[in-house]
Amino acid sequence: MALNYVWISFFLLAFIAALVKLIGFNDVDIFQKIVLSIFDTSRVGAEIAIGLIGLMAFWLGIMKIGERGGMINLFARAVGPFFAKLFPEIPRNHPAYGSILMNFSANMLGLDNAATPMGLKAMKELQELNPEKETASNAQIMFLVLNASSLTLLPITIMAYRKEAGAADPSDIFIPILLATFFSTLVGLIVTALYQRINIFNRTVLLYLGTIALGIAGLLYYFSGLPADEINTTTKVMSNVILFSIIVSFISLAMMRRVNVFEAFIDGAKEGFEIAIKIIPYLVAILVAVAVFRSSGLLDFLMDGLSYFFTSMGINSDFVPALPVALMKPLSGSGARGLLIDLMNTSGADSFPSRVASVIQGSTETTFYVLAVYFGSVGIKRTRHALPAALLAELAGVIAAIFIAYMFFH
Repeated sequence: MALNYVWISFFLLAFIAALVKLIGFNDVDIFQKIVLSIFDTSRVGAEIAIGLIGLMAFWLGIMKIGERGGMINLFARAVGPFFAKLFPEIPRNHPAYGSILMNFSANMLGLDNAATPMGLKAMKELQELNPEKETASNAQIMFLVLNASSLTLLPITIMAYRKEAGAADPSDIFIPILLATFFSTLVGLIVTALYQRINIFNRTVLLYLGTIALGIAGLLYYFSGLPADEINTTTKVMSNVILFSIIVSFISLAMMRRVNVFEAFIDGAKEGFEIAIKIIPYLVAILVAVAVFRSSGLLDFLMDGLSYFFTSMGINSDFVPALPVALMKPLSGSGARGLLIDLMNTSGADSFPSRVASVIQGSTETTFYVLAVYFGSVGIKRTRHALPAALLAELAGVIAAIFIAYMFFH
């Protein structure tokens, strides 16, 4: 529903702006520019989706190997004690516990198709424990906020889009996204825990958070001590070593468990092919709307205003072109994706704004969509503190993404 209003608004606002330019400023070419942009971006949207087929097929094939090889179960067992402290309302050995862990593990590994059904199953099971059926329980809110905080270990889709846009090294945003999404998730967890009076100083919670935080702090300390020209090179090496190591570990674990690795890969690759084809209409729709908005001059007007605001405050404004992605992401994932692709096409995949936007895209989530789908699936009408907690996590992700992008790429 949010995307519907955004899509309509882009066209109506662009039409009004074009009329003002035509009548008030005698810009006789403005409507021609808009119509040509529609033709051009319709073609580009289809070309991008077709170009993604190979990449999506490969990565979803690898993900299917990891899924059948038991990688999700390993993640679930590793984080089990931690999540038990975050969901004290859930009885020990309740089915919801396993569904929650499976959902988070699938999200971390980028298994979107597997994560959503598991998440909906978890919400249904949590609803069985909920004494007030139209009001969100603490467990449901904690689950949704952590889900919406977008903790991601493998930003496969973003790397695929960067590759398609011509990035020299599509994976150079891997570590920045990992860092930014950690801060987003941490803020979401802390804010929700404060609302629900969960003791985050529990020994188990502190052990897990402390271990992760030390690892993140170590990475930040290491990179902060490197010369600017070495940061990008080191990121490239580390990112690609980690990514290829993950691929090999997925295959190795599946082989050890006697999984037919090739068959699993083919099944996953088929899903990747289907996904790449299915997104063509959505991609064309949002890219055309963004192109119309840009051709009318409204996007430049908005960006100039934001740039002037930050510059007047003495803040470097090089990140401003990436802000439309941050503003759109809570409303629509496809809308933010369209803005990201449009930015990469206009300024280059390796430009600083495009890299900032890529990190933002990877460290934030479609908050309104997630809350609407998950709460709507079980008939929740009163969401209590779910939305403010999720939006604060979203804001933390955006701020962290900008700061980390400056550290790595500026």
